[in-house]
Amino acid sequence: MKVITFYSDERKLIKRAARGEREAQRQLYDQFAPKMLSVCRRYLPVLTQAEEAMCNGFLKVFLNLKSFRNEGSFEGWIRRIMVRESISYLRTQKKIYFVEDGLEKVEAPYASAHSELDVEYIQVLIDGLPEGYRMVFVMYAIEGYKHREIAEELGISESTSKSQLFKARALLQKQLNEQNNRTYGTD
Repeated sequence: MKVITFYSDERKLIKRAARGEREAQRQLYDQFAPKMLSVCRRYLPVLTQAEEAMCNGFLKVFLNLKSFRNEGSFEGWIRRIMVRESISYLRTQKKIYFVEDGLEKVEAPYASAHSELDVEYIQVLIDGLPEGYRMVFVMYAIEGYKHREIAEELGISESTSKSQLFKARALLQKQLNEQNNRTYGTD
């Protein structure tokens, strides 16, 4: 069993990694990769795509590590890179579109009446949203971006961002209500 020593001073670890020390880079990767894969996964429903975006994101992290100015959290800095990389991946795949009308129905797995809605179930519902809805919903509701920031990042207007969020919430609420009706037999 390999024991990895916890590096208590993150700033020193970041400086070492910025100098190109592979062990320091590996420690940063090991520390942040699970969380960052989760971030990428919110935008990219296929795990292999999320993994690719995360790897590309970490490449950018290590190439630009010297530009990190210790303003704000390091994790937040990495997270922004991962969000941008996920969006960039979608753009290269030409999969970003913003639905202007109509709500589509997405089938989700059954959640029992006796269990809380689990994370996996909610993720399936989010994954089933149209791309534009999903990206704005995740950026706003999960990542905490403001509509102005979302608009800048996606190249859309603030009103489009607000509209996509409204439609995403409406669709998710409709699906949750339908699930409750099925679960409690009122359907």
